[in-house]
Amino acid sequence: MLVLCGINLLNFYDRQAPGALVEPMRREFGLSDTQIGLLGSMFIWIYALAGVPLGRVADVWSRKKLLTIGVTVWSALTAASGLAAGFSFLLFTRLGVGVGEAVCAPVGTSWIGDLFPPKRRARALSLFMLGVPVGGALSFLLCGPIAQAWGWRTALVSAAAPSILLVPLLLLLQEPARGASEAAAAVEGKGSISVLLRIPTLWWIILSGALLNFNMYALGTFLPAFMTRVHRYSVARAGVTCGIVYLIGGVFGGMLGGQLGDRVASNARNARLSRAAIIALLSAPIMFYGITRPAGFAPAALVAIAIAYGGFNTYYAFVYSSIQDIVAPNQRGFTMSVYFMAMYLCGASFGPLLTGGLSDHMAKRAMSAAGAVKLEAFRAVGLQQAMVIMPILSVALAIVLYLGSRTMTQDIARRDARMQGL
Repeated sequence: MLVLCGINLLNFYDRQAPGALVEPMRREFGLSDTQIGLLGSMFIWIYALAGVPLGRVADVWSRKKLLTIGVTVWSALTAASGLAAGFSFLLFTRLGVGVGEAVCAPVGTSWIGDLFPPKRRARALSLFMLGVPVGGALSFLLCGPIAQAWGWRTALVSAAAPSILLVPLLLLLQEPARGASEAAAAVEGKGSISVLLRIPTLWWIILSGALLNFNMYALGTFLPAFMTRVHRYSVARAGVTCGIVYLIGGVFGGMLGGQLGDRVASNARNARLSRAAIIALLSAPIMFYGITRPAGFAPAALVAIAIAYGGFNTYYAFVYSSIQDIVAPNQRGFTMSVYFMAMYLCGASFGPLLTGGLSDHMAKRAMSAAGAVKLEAFRAVGLQQAMVIMPILSVALAIVLYLGSRTMTQDIARRDARMQGL
């Protein structure tokens, strides 16, 4: 379990590393915010598309071997990113990283589902998904200062090394049998996308994932740039402070989600989704407050963003354990890959791209209103206004999760009946 958690942590460390390096990369290659967003969005597109066949493989082949291959691929190409002489090669290497990392979530969640029974899964999955905030935090904490001292290329190369060190430990693990933690054996076949999409709750969960990850990837891409432009932080200081935001907010939110997720599991079968809806709703005004603080109010902005980010991170324990509850054990890897493909292509992939495009648009509008001719001075206001989309989508997330909670009890009952051959 700890090895899987470590691999997921380094998965997100490598994934978030470019976010900590946005400003030096932008200046060297002369990139717009739209291009920066495209770098993140194209990564997500290839990640999502590669995940479906890899999720199918995770349900029928050795998960240990598949994960070993994935770790090796993404580590090698993360290091290659540091050799980029232009935007095109940087984009190519990030697409390769996306293919390698597409293995991690289907394999990891399926493996954990076979280690822990339903009433203990939320806590286990919350520990696994701490890789999101902790990996992101470490990428900001380490990559920012490394880039400040030795350049952004060195920061990317150094990000690749730790993942390889976990491969020998992974090869020593004993992989559990599929369905080992279930009270009843699964009788369903492998299933298909059409079968899975006949589960109403899964539709709501996919839509919720699109909304949440639009926010998460937009925040991961632009938060250091937000602190640099709006609050005038250096690259190193922005990296460190954003790392602290991710670490404190993310760990607290992830652990809270795990504790509450297992605690409410015995109350009602849909309790996890309803609690996730409440937290998403509460997070929206807090994020809005943090984003809209003007220059000179950086501490207030960081505290509010950390709290809201913590609220966003409770999602994983609540929702990922709910996915495990509505499908059979031998369909979990494939189901997670379908979930990732749909929610990434329908929402998460647009987070960096649309936020970057909106930032460019708002900056140009502010420049025109001021009668100026140089855009650089207006990039701060453009980005700050663009990021207001995050609390708006958090309200939409709350509504979608609530609607998902209304269908979940019946979907679990249907799954139980199929597994028992009724």
